[in-house]
Amino acid sequence: MKRRWGATVAALLCAAVLAGCGGRSSAPAGGGAGGGASDLPAQVQKIRDAGVLRVGVKEDVPKFGYFDPAKNAHEGLEIDLARRIAKEIFGDESKVQFTGVNAKTRGPALDNGEIDLVIATFTITEERKKSWNFSDPYFTDYVGFLVLADSGIQSWKDLDGKVIGVAQSASTRAALTEQAEKDGIKVEFMEFATYPEIKAALDSRRIDAFSVDQSILWGYKDDKNVMLPDKFAPQEYGIATKLSNTELAEFVNNILRGMKESGELDQLYEKWGLK
Repeated sequence: MKRRWGATVAALLCAAVLAGCGGRSSAPAGGGAGGGASDLPAQVQKIRDAGVLRVGVKEDVPKFGYFDPAKNAHEGLEIDLARRIAKEIFGDESKVQFTGVNAKTRGPALDNGEIDLVIATFTITEERKKSWNFSDPYFTDYVGFLVLADSGIQSWKDLDGKVIGVAQSASTRAALTEQAEKDGIKVEFMEFATYPEIKAALDSRRIDAFSVDQSILWGYKDDKNVMLPDKFAPQEYGIATKLSNTELAEFVNNILRGMKESGELDQLYEKWGLK
């Protein structure tokens, strides 16, 4: 996997908020604590006054955003980013409420005010920038494919005439449609609400390939399937906020830039095996 980000800038400020919609949520009790409230932008102060940062996260993407039922806890790179932002706002990383989102629900959850931030493998695109604010990228990945090991499929072009499973409202379908047109092949798509549903469809041979970002696919790799060597369309993940929340967006981006400059983000990559 490869990572890249925008230009580094000095300044580790304070905190931010996250976004999400629908699904399991866990919230701490109590109000805000720590930090000089007078120094916070108004939109960030509003979150501090509410006593919790509400963040939309994935719950089915190991190493990024995952809810472990055995531990009854969220974990992953994006979960740690959310806690880091909460720590800047409240002086306490536990003051964050996680809400499970997927590609279809995360945008609406921001728009209707259910969450403050989305940190959920949300790919930055020019079209999406018209609807939401995005931070600088915190991770860059590529669209890939899982196929059954006994399928005989060995490359992208072997998928000519095949059915590819993708997530609803994700950027994967558009990226593969464009690539197929360039390469002169035809593919069909089936859309699913969750990644486990796509994996189940692959296992039952309802689809010929499971396609999404490679970092997500690795969480569904087992001895029955293989990852194709082909990869397309760089996917840069950003932290999203409601379009009108410009102060919050700038606040969060300054934290992220500081983490990149200090090496703290690299440490999180190491922690989650993402180097």
